[in-house]
Amino acid sequence: MPIPDQPFPNLIKPEKPLRDKPLRVKPGESIDSGKGRTFPCDRCGADLVFSIGEQSLQCPYCAAIKQIEPPAEVPIVERDYLRAIERLKRLREKTSHDEESSITEHAIRCSSCGADVIFQGTLTSSQCPYCASPLQRDNIHDSVSRLPVDGVLPFLVPQTQAAANLRNWVKSLWWAPNEFLKQGANGKFNGVYMPYFTYDAATQTRFSGQRGDTYFVTVGEGNNRRTEQRIRWSYREGAFNRFFDDVMMIAATKQHLDLVEALEPWPLDQLMSFTPEVLAGFFSRTYDVELEDGFRGARQRMEAALSLEVRQRIGGDVQQVDSQQTNYSAVTFKHILLPVWLLAYRYQNKTYQVMMNAATGEVSGQRPYSWVKITFAAMLIAIVVATIWSFSNQNGGVSFSFGDRFPESNQWIQVR
Repeated sequence: MPIPDQPFPNLIKPEKPLRDKPLRVKPGESIDSGKGRTFPCDRCGADLVFSIGEQSLQCPYCAAIKQIEPPAEVPIVERDYLRAIERLKRLREKTSHDEESSITEHAIRCSSCGADVIFQGTLTSSQCPYCASPLQRDNIHDSVSRLPVDGVLPFLVPQTQAAANLRNWVKSLWWAPNEFLKQGANGKFNGVYMPYFTYDAATQTRFSGQRGDTYFVTVGEGNNRRTEQRIRWSYREGAFNRFFDDVMMIAATKQHLDLVEALEPWPLDQLMSFTPEVLAGFFSRTYDVELEDGFRGARQRMEAALSLEVRQRIGGDVQQVDSQQTNYSAVTFKHILLPVWLLAYRYQNKTYQVMMNAATGEVSGQRPYSWVKITFAAMLIAIVVATIWSFSNQNGGVSFSFGDRFPESNQWIQVR
């Protein structure tokens, strides 16, 4: 079955130009010769922080509220992947070693107490450890030498609700020790904006394989009479198109990918154009996973979904994939920041980490296990299996075998 040359017309949305400078005057005030940025209260001068309940900036001292006005002139659109790769390659050739070092280590003098706060690694928004004033690195999320942030999803789940969700999560852990269920996961929540890349791609896949349909035959005579399962194989091939939208990959290293992926799905329809105001009072990170590496991970997720669809299209009770070839085109991406509540707790001298989707409240975390409960359950299962096996032998039993030859195959995936 042929695949059209252009199966997905007009997939790439109009892209905003890769900007060399901000499109509007930034909110807040620049400090320390432009290295940092704060958001002082117009009434009392204290530092404003983002209020989840109000979805605005609020003063923790005089309760003054300042509404956030996202830049309407900066729409959230998909960016051309290949064009961005080429641009970053040119910038890397021009970037000096000192400029690269400034990305991973940066100092800002706090305007409230005068202390020097070191921003190491990819941290871009934090608090002064001496006076707790919120601080942000300036000109990092929209630096001309890096990919700008296209959108941000603000915190929607307040900390009180996060604590309630955590308690419910602990109660749902059946195989946890009883002592842990009583004391709970005790720790401090930290709000962090995590960098993500989302990828769109049009795919065209050709495949061939074997469809296996099971059937049963009766063989033997007398006491040897029994039913055997066999498989009838038939050849299948085909081709199909599939478009992937917003395949997500976290753009920060040293994260537990199983915990991160369990936070999905995210309400990306509530993304807003990036403004540094929503970061006030929270931690945030910039990406340290390159765009190409992120797409490799996204492509693995796409290939897994395509392999599942190939088997569905082959059909039957069992399938054998002989070949699967996939072409990718019209690849686009977005760079976004997503809100996560992080908590670390200790139980019996071991540290566990919990993540919470701060937009939906979904909890994903590490937890202790009760080996007493697991051992008891395993013993109970063994007793049940032994009982069924004994009953089956007393009644003649049922045997299964593959009467037909299992086809030889060369299962592989080629991506171009």
